[in-house]
Amino acid sequence: MLGSGGREHALAWKLAQSPLCDKLWAAPGNPGIAQEAECVSLDEDDHGAVVDFCKDNAIGLVVIGPEAPLVDGLADTLRAAGIDTFGPSKQAAQLEGSKGFTKELCQRANIPTARYERCTSLEAAWGALKKFDPPFVLKADGLAAGKGVVIAETRKEAQHALDEMFDGRFGSAGSEVVIEQFLMGEEASFFALTDGTAIVPIGTAQDHKRVGEGDRGPNTGGMGAYSPAPVLSEALREQVMRAIVEPTVRTMAAEGTPYSGVLYAGLMLTKDGPQLIEYNARFGDPECQVLMMRLESDLVELMQACAQGTLGEVAAPVLSDDFALTVVMAAEGYPGTPKKGGTIDLGEAEANGAKVFHAGTKLDGDTLTSSGGRVLNVTARGASATEAQARAYAAVDAIDFADGFCRRDIGQREVRREQG
Repeated sequence: MLGSGGREHALAWKLAQSPLCDKLWAAPGNPGIAQEAECVSLDEDDHGAVVDFCKDNAIGLVVIGPEAPLVDGLADTLRAAGIDTFGPSKQAAQLEGSKGFTKELCQRANIPTARYERCTSLEAAWGALKKFDPPFVLKADGLAAGKGVVIAETRKEAQHALDEMFDGRFGSAGSEVVIEQFLMGEEASFFALTDGTAIVPIGTAQDHKRVGEGDRGPNTGGMGAYSPAPVLSEALREQVMRAIVEPTVRTMAAEGTPYSGVLYAGLMLTKDGPQLIEYNARFGDPECQVLMMRLESDLVELMQACAQGTLGEVAAPVLSDDFALTVVMAAEGYPGTPKKGGTIDLGEAEANGAKVFHAGTKLDGDTLTSSGGRVLNVTARGASATEAQARAYAAVDAIDFADGFCRRDIGQREVRREQG
């Protein structure tokens, strides 16, 4: 398995539980992943080195956790070497790697999504801005670690944000910008597995992107999540499959870029029905953590079936009826310039069934320390969102991490619904 974050720790934890998994390696991993797998130093950008390691160790399946190596084409290189790989090809991964690519696919496949303009220069973006009313949704076209979206309340704010984006605020990701119509509604996430032909849902979740409580402050990679998302009723889930996910997979296949792996649809539930906000070509982070807490099926079997084109021959994923909720503990200063090196004592955080997934940790001798950013994902299950939330925050409170902080309202919207 390739990756080093909280998503990858959750995947490693679930992969290691499979009777089909004789040996699990992780590259580069982290101290939490090291509890589930043997961590090795391997540069994901060096495709040749990755292939050589897989051949030398008779690897039966490679799971690519993060988006960057997928967009870089690592899955293609591995498959060309005859190595089964979970994750889409470079061309298919453009669904995440380019916002403009996805918007144009939606247009061709008649998939419901916000009206948009794709802009390749600041001058074009300023002109396109005149076609929209505030608030304005501005998206860096490429990968920006989940932080490439700006919601501007006024035209002046939007112009300033566009100046920054084309001036390199998001690096090469902002060399193109997509301007979108602002959609009103509630956000939710829908996940499906596909081998390019068969498609099966693998759960729903709701993320909390803003750094501050009450959904205030700048966007982050995600400060917490819970699953399932009851707001996605069975009828809505069927509509998402029929109107959004299935047309995407069919169109990708018909156009010669079949999609294989997990397809993560970020949705806005509007008064006119679900609309696609964006696609991710991998499990979300921290949504993956709550999905893995609920998954009762064999993850290796499902991923192998996606890689080998046999997904239609295995049982569909089964998830627990329980809620799972994860709270991100981040380093002070995140998402700006986070502090590094703070010591962490997990104490009795896992004593009552909670699981602490490591996202940004390292070992200094025998001492667990923070490497900055999102550091820990404290995750718990319960019969309700209220119970899962209480258990997760009890585990948070058992952790000694002076340089860390978290939101105290993860899942609160669902808790309020339960409490009437």
